[in-house]
Amino acid sequence: MKTLLITGSNGLLGQKLIDLLHTETNIKLIASSRGQNKLAALYPQVTFVPMDVTSAEMVESVIAETQPTHIIHTAAMTNVDDCESQREECWKQNVDAVENLVKASERHGVHLIHVSTDFIFDGENGPYTEEAEGAPVNFYGQSKLAAEELVKKAACKWAILRTVLVFGIVHDYGRSNIVLWVKGSLEQGKQIKVVNDQLRTPTLAEDLAQGCWLAAKHDAQGIFNISGEELLTPHQMAVQVAEYFNLDKTLIEEVDGSIFTQPAKRPPRTGFDITKAKTQLGYQPRTFKESIAIVAGQI
Repeated sequence: MKTLLITGSNGLLGQKLIDLLHTETNIKLIASSRGQNKLAALYPQVTFVPMDVTSAEMVESVIAETQPTHIIHTAAMTNVDDCESQREECWKQNVDAVENLVKASERHGVHLIHVSTDFIFDGENGPYTEEAEGAPVNFYGQSKLAAEELVKKAACKWAILRTVLVFGIVHDYGRSNIVLWVKGSLEQGKQIKVVNDQLRTPTLAEDLAQGCWLAAKHDAQGIFNISGEELLTPHQMAVQVAEYFNLDKTLIEEVDGSIFTQPAKRPPRTGFDITKAKTQLGYQPRTFKESIAIVAGQI
């Protein structure tokens, strides 16, 4: 019997994990988040414990009390531009929190599964394998790479799951994603500018949740790339969204990233080789087109 503690259960990935696992009979599921439980009405049967991962005392007491076999750590500060301007807060949420979880996991013999990002790379020669060396170009990437280093030194069992451009529909949250943004803009007849000089392997949130569960199920250790398989520019993604919903593609203007002034630099070409996750975990992501259909069904 596995006992899974999910951090950040109110977030996009956290919600998809609860949705995926709440009916699994051979696991005990514990949801945790800093704020109040947004999923209480949807999944009343799932145990919820409030936990602020930046508090070492709180992390220790929750883990001592709930005795998880695995922690799937999804909580993080992920807004890249906010991380650039609010560095102390970013470090607290993305690095100090991981240190707290590592220490408690070591003390209680917990298998820690940590979610990381393609933004630990400079994007000069993606797609990347698990062996590639990190070289972040922004503070968010620096914080996530520092967190990975802490996990790699941990004396407990650990896995690092790296992902790319996660999208999906989240319950009770004002967060948009590329599918909703393109669909909404084109339906209103708005012209949109979409970059053609960044390459990613976009990841459906449901697929990432599946990857996290497979890692826990197989007690996987080491680093795994968990993303979509298709290398696409945001412009190519936007065109696919327009085609799926039968909207006017001529409203999509192809531009390069230099026209946008964003506080944080973006790596140009990332994306992942997911061979290891497919062969060792049985991970099988959907195509971008299939992913659009899933999101469409949830709108």
